[in-house]
Amino acid sequence: MPVPKHILSQIKAIIPPLNGTLHKGQSGRVGVLGGALDYTGAPFFASISALRIGADLSHVICSPTAAGAIKSYSPDLIVHPILREDQAPDQVKQTLGSLLSRLHVLIVGPGLGREDYMINYAKLAVRIAKEQGMYVVLDADALWMIGQDLALIRGYRRAVLTPNVMEFKRLSENVNIDPKIPAEERAMHVSRALGGVTVLEKGASDIICTNTGETNTELAELNKISEGESTEERVVVDVPGGLKRCGGQGDILSGTVGTVMAWGKCFESGAFGDGSVPPSRIPLLAAVAGSIVTRTASRRAFGKHGRGVVTQDIIPEIGGAFAEIFGEGEKGWGAPITEGKL
Repeated sequence: MPVPKHILSQIKAIIPPLNGTLHKGQSGRVGVLGGALDYTGAPFFASISALRIGADLSHVICSPTAAGAIKSYSPDLIVHPILREDQAPDQVKQTLGSLLSRLHVLIVGPGLGREDYMINYAKLAVRIAKEQGMYVVLDADALWMIGQDLALIRGYRRAVLTPNVMEFKRLSENVNIDPKIPAEERAMHVSRALGGVTVLEKGASDIICTNTGETNTELAELNKISEGESTEERVVVDVPGGLKRCGGQGDILSGTVGTVMAWGKCFESGAFGDGSVPPSRIPLLAAVAGSIVTRTASRRAFGKHGRGVVTQDIIPEIGGAFAEIFGEGEKGWGAPITEGKL
C-alpha cells in the first residue's frame, strides 16, 4: 500500500530547502537524552542518524560514565555529560532547561536504561520539553518509563512513540487495550487512550496512528492548537526494508523521526516555508518520513552486507535512501553546485 501522495507532499513542504538561504541551526537542532555506563551505542546511533538525514546540530545529553565513549565515536556530536548519579534532578534543572530551550526536538530513550537516576532525569526532561512546547520522540526504555507514569505524556500531542513488538504489547496492556481488538487497529486505540499522542508501531509494516478525540481548552493550550480540533488518521508504511533486523535500527528511526520533527518546528516558526502545514500534522508526518527513510536505508544496507549487516552499515545509506524517496533537488538530497566563473 503506497503512502498517500498528499502525505508525501506535506512532508516535502516541511523539508528545509537547500538553496543557501538558511543559516546554521535552521535545519534542525536535535537533542538525544540517554547514555549511561552500559549504553553508549544507542545514543550515538540516534544522534548521528539525525545529522546524516540533514540536521544541522546534534546534542547528546548523557551520564559522565558514557560521555567519553560517545565523544570518541564522532567529533560531530555535541556531548553534555550533565546527568550525574550523585546529583538530584533539581540541581540540574536550570542547566537542562537552558539547554533544551536551544533545541527543536528532544529524543528520549536510546541508551537510557532503567537506573533510577536516569529515569528521574528523563522525567524531568520530558516535563521541561512540554513546558517549552518542544516536539518529543520516546523510544526504548522511555516507553517503559511512561508505562509506569502515563500522565507524563498523556494528552501531549507533540510527541511520537516508537514501540517495537514487545514494547507495543506492554504499552497496550498499560492503557488496558482489549486484546480481542484486531492487531492492525490497536495502535489507533493506544493513541486515543494516550490522549492523541502519535504512535509508530514498528513491525513487518509500520503502522502510524494519531487519534485525538475533540480538543478541550486545556489540551489546545498545551499543544498550541485550536480548541475543538480533532484528528483520526492511520498510515501504513510497507516499503521494503532489510531482511535482517539488527539491534540499533530503532535508534536510527528515532534520529530520523526526530529530525523531521525538528524541521517541522523550524517550519512552524517561519524559518522557511509558507506555513501551509498545521503544527498538529507534524508528528504524524515525521513518523511517516522517518519510517520510509529508515526502512529504505535498511534495505540498501542489507543488499550490500546481507546476513552480516550491522547498524553502522545502515547509517551511510540514509542519504541515498532520502534521495531515492525525495529526489535530488533543493527539497531532496540537494542539487549539485555549479561552478562559477572567477
